[in-house]
Amino acid sequence: MAGGKQTPRQKMINLMYLVFIAMLAMTIDQQIIRSYKDTNQSLTDTRLTVQDKNDKIFKKTLEAKALASPENYGPMLDQYKALESKTNDLVNFIEGVKNKMISEGEYDASLPIEESLTALNNTEPSTRNFFKDGDEKTPSKTSEDLKSKINDLRNFITSTFGNSPQLKSVADRASKTLVADFPKGDKRSIQGWIQYKFYNQPLVAALSNLEVIQSEARNLQSDAITSMLQEKVDADIKFDAYEALVSGPSSVLKGEPAEIKIAIGTFASSVPGLSITGAKVVNGQGIITPGTGTVGTQEFKGDISFTDKNGKVHTLPYAHTLNVVSGAEALKEQNGAILQADKMMVLYRGLQNPVSGAILGADLAATTLSAPGASVSGGKGKWMVTPGSGSTVKLTISGKAPSGKVISQGFDFRIKNIPPPKGQIRGASYVSMPAASISKQTLTATLPDFDFPVSFDVVSFKVKVSGKPVMPINGSSLGQVEALTKGLRSGDVVTIFDIQAKANGLNGVVLPNIGNVIINVL
Repeated sequence: MAGGKQTPRQKMINLMYLVFIAMLAMTIDQQIIRSYKDTNQSLTDTRLTVQDKNDKIFKKTLEAKALASPENYGPMLDQYKALESKTNDLVNFIEGVKNKMISEGEYDASLPIEESLTALNNTEPSTRNFFKDGDEKTPSKTSEDLKSKINDLRNFITSTFGNSPQLKSVADRASKTLVADFPKGDKRSIQGWIQYKFYNQPLVAALSNLEVIQSEARNLQSDAITSMLQEKVDADIKFDAYEALVSGPSSVLKGEPAEIKIAIGTFASSVPGLSITGAKVVNGQGIITPGTGTVGTQEFKGDISFTDKNGKVHTLPYAHTLNVVSGAEALKEQNGAILQADKMMVLYRGLQNPVSGAILGADLAATTLSAPGASVSGGKGKWMVTPGSGSTVKLTISGKAPSGKVISQGFDFRIKNIPPPKGQIRGASYVSMPAASISKQTLTATLPDFDFPVSFDVVSFKVKVSGKPVMPINGSSLGQVEALTKGLRSGDVVTIFDIQAKANGLNGVVLPNIGNVIINVL
């Protein structure tokens, strides 16, 4: 756009492009986006808490035990360090991918949710990073590296801990949750794990999917070291300070498996009189398996009690909150698409106006756009709309959700004529030149700062010189005014007015009201 002070028309043109940019990112219900954003942040906070606990408490405890009893805890410390290294490799790799997508999606977490909807709803960062050239059938190197690192960590856990009675539950869990492919028979396997998780996924959903993998990796690491510390507890351990520990996610996606564990600090696999309200006691732990089929908040609380070696019963309270939120499939089904800049929904009459759009979860190749009273061409999310008569036109975008449900939504646009061009000589509407040069000039009509490919051919105009009759001229050349301009002196003014021009691409429509050209004689 041109610099300097902008006219209202120039401002309108600038704002019009905001409409086309906004149409590239159909948004969904604000509450769904907020739910995903809050869930993702909750998962991140929980993961960082687990990581901090692993580093500052459990690892230091294991190192101290290995120093005091190297024959018992030395091999465990070596195993844990190898597990920590592989877990860090996966978690840090994913963090790098997340930061790259956040940067490409221009998402600023410090902004209010209302200002982040377009960035959080952007499907391009996920598709571009996980698929080569955006082709659903061609996973990128990032996809292959992610799957390789997930498989590497799972295989290490299962091979290292699978034969240990105390750590077998960790290995079994890793084999079920730390996977990068759907099991045979799963209806989602037709699409593929990478495609299901990341193809055409909004940024907020892709970040949540990656955060779930990071959180599970850290939780497995935490469960492993916790079990290591339990495995060699001395038989004469004295419980003189007690604390109820609750381990479990604070948020879970709808339909995803979840598990909450309640235990006493450093506990044995068999504690006399151990009882936990609302939980099944297994190997000194209380396990709760909450239902995740319904969205909402679940509260778990009760008491954990046991009898120490002196026969004294100790009772400690516990509490935990679990949030069940909508999963990725529910996000795909949303059809609350909107377009921004309500007062700038404008299409120019007679021109091919570029329009882009999409419906979340719908195949772009099968998405259509209709506009009664206008001509529509193109497809796959990009169309050209040429409006005809009238002052408004309704554009309706339609597509099919993954469930088969047809989603359709209309948007009203105003129809306006293109603004009148300006008459110019030598690229300006006010020029100075000697009288002898005037007849050698050609008159043009242009539309400065109008970004559509429209050109004009001048068909006629009139010339006025003070003290002489007006001369009408056909065409665009000033060659006929030579006799009219002879004898003009410095300071005289030649006015060119009533310019008529034909716009190319507008079916030969002749545009009146074109701005005058003033020539100052030198």
